[in-house]
Amino acid sequence: MSSPTVSKLTGTVALVTGASSGIGAATARRLAEHGASVALVARREDRLDDLAAEIEKAGGTALAVGADITDPARAEAAVARTVEHFGRLDILVNNAGLMLLGPVVGADASDWERMIAVNVRGLLHITRAALPHLLDAAERGPRRVADIVNISSIAGRVAWSGYGVYNLTKFGVNGFTESLRQEVTRRHVRVGVLEPGGVDTELGSHNKPEIQGSMIDPFYETTEVLAPEDIADGVAYMITRPRHASVGELWIMPTDQV
Repeated sequence: MSSPTVSKLTGTVALVTGASSGIGAATARRLAEHGASVALVARREDRLDDLAAEIEKAGGTALAVGADITDPARAEAAVARTVEHFGRLDILVNNAGLMLLGPVVGADASDWERMIAVNVRGLLHITRAALPHLLDAAERGPRRVADIVNISSIAGRVAWSGYGVYNLTKFGVNGFTESLRQEVTRRHVRVGVLEPGGVDTELGSHNKPEIQGSMIDPFYETTEVLAPEDIADGVAYMITRPRHASVGELWIMPTDQV
């Protein structure tokens, strides 16, 4: 990680959910490199402390905020702590996610509840808590614009056997993003969705290979696996655009798959 330089994000504050690993951690590093102060939100506080120390050592500014955003009170508290510490909030990156594959008949229904809680409820709770501060930043902040980037998935556009409930959550994220964009775009809060293809993260690490491995294999046989840093570059691209240039939807796919 290189030392932060003065850029369009200098003086801004970003909150990144799911920041303890993968895309969230890579995105936090990238936004810090662009000059943003970053609130790192996730359940695994020990990892957040390590990442915050890494960012600070590189010359950036970070705050570790341990929180389970599926709990509305804790989501609100995470936003409140961020604003209390930094004095503002300009950017929200909704990255927290869970992928548990399985057939509609025979899958563990508790897995579905966990996915819905993280992928949908968590996003709704943290967005609702952050939005008043983002609207204020858009009106009085240094950039006169605020940003929400929701990390979805290509599974929000394309369905595969065994992905049913995961598809349900990601199609929902895409629809919610578009609806929210229409609500707040005239108030200079830009809302966009970023849809990666296959990414090498811990997202699917809870899957049971003996049950779900065969469901994901066909996807990985036909696409290149991306790195979290590739997605972080996409997030930074969406946020550092000029004030009146909004990216409503961005697909991140290998060039040979586009």
